Amino acid sequence: MNKTSLIKVRGFHLDIYQHVNNARYLEFLEEARWQYLEDSGDIEYFTSLGYAWAIVNININYRASAYMGDTLELSTSLSNIGNKSAVFHQVITKEGTDKVVVDADITFVVMDQKTGKAVEITGDLLTRMQAHMKD
Repeated sequence: MNKTSLIKVRGFHLDIYQHVNNARYLEFLEEARWQYLEDSGDIEYFTSLGYAWAIVNININYRASAYMGDTLELSTSLSNIGNKSAVFHQVITKEGTDKVVVDADITFVVMDQKTGKAVEITGDLLTRMQAHMKD
């Protein structure tokens, strides 16, 4: 599943150089992942199992600047599933263009909220996550 979200760049997103502060892109990516989870029904599913998704690694590439008034298009997809972790691939472009502003791979684990430990991605959990990889 590939989910697209839009974010309008506002003045409070900018740094002293008048472009989006690099740290803000992490917030934009987080917002897009939450929208992905809401739209897929995964928040309810994982909550019902006592699970949460915990970010363990972010690899981000800053490719171009974005400025106040730009509308950014955020593409979010699940790109890899391992034994205990999986990876979201996210790309931010300027809306209506192919101009990549940021691309990132975000690795997360499915964590048991009672134990605080990562769980193995098997059985129904694996099947549900694999369904995200199909468009």
